[in-house]
Amino acid sequence: MRRYTLSRNPMHALSLKLCSSAPNPKMPVKTVKVSIKGRVQGVFYRKWTAENAQELGLKGWVRNRRDGSVEALFSGEPSSVEEMEKRCRRGPPASMVTGLNVSPVDEDPGDGFQLKPTV
Repeated sequence: MRRYTLSRNPMHALSLKLCSSAPNPKMPVKTVKVSIKGRVQGVFYRKWTAENAQELGLKGWVRNRRDGSVEALFSGEPSSVEEMEKRCRRGPPASMVTGLNVSPVDEDPGDGFQLKPTV
């Protein structure tokens, strides 16, 4: 992120000065594991989830489970994770979500967002 400050310069009324600022390493991060039940397999739920998570800048993964549910891990800025939870309650157009369970976790989300194989 770039930060600018205004300074007085005898040659100009105002000048814009670029201030170096490193990313804030203490930015809060929220990580949750989500289990989604209902008609969520065979309706592109995983692909839809990955696209939405990437749009929100989240890290993590999504996978189908043999019991017919979808499981996902989302990690990122708390407001983005909460928005993703809301989106998962609706799902893609062909889905019908009947249950959503969200649990906070300390799991490493990895880099980017991945589609994982069924477990």
